[in-house]
Amino acid sequence: MKTILNVIWLVLSGFWLFLGYLAAGLILCITIIGIPFGLAAFRIGIYALWPFGYTTTDRRDSGAPSLVGNVLWLILAGWWLALGHIVTGLALCLTIIGIPFGVANFKLIPVSLMPLGREIVPTDQPFAAR
Repeated sequence: MKTILNVIWLVLSGFWLFLGYLAAGLILCITIIGIPFGLAAFRIGIYALWPFGYTTTDRRDSGAPSLVGNVLWLILAGWWLALGHIVTGLALCLTIIGIPFGVANFKLIPVSLMPLGREIVPTDQPFAAR
């Protein structure tokens, strides 16, 4: 079932969201300081490409640097990536078939706003990364 949902997701919105994260990652990787943020964008882009069967968890070893990094991320890229999730989610919710995919888009908004200090893990083992 996860595979079917992921394929439908890929066609409806996953590919376009992945391209948004890819563009953000490439722009952020231009400078040495932006490379960690670019890598976070690539990581979330893969998650946005194929989200069903995966979830995010907080990392216990992240601390103040993640908070500072998340504030910078929010200013540099997070707000417009979250806006992409909102627009796509609202568009998908206009149809009955698209409602579950719109809800999945809304669930990606917190990760797109504050990705540092979070890990993407399979849903069958959400506590394995801790």
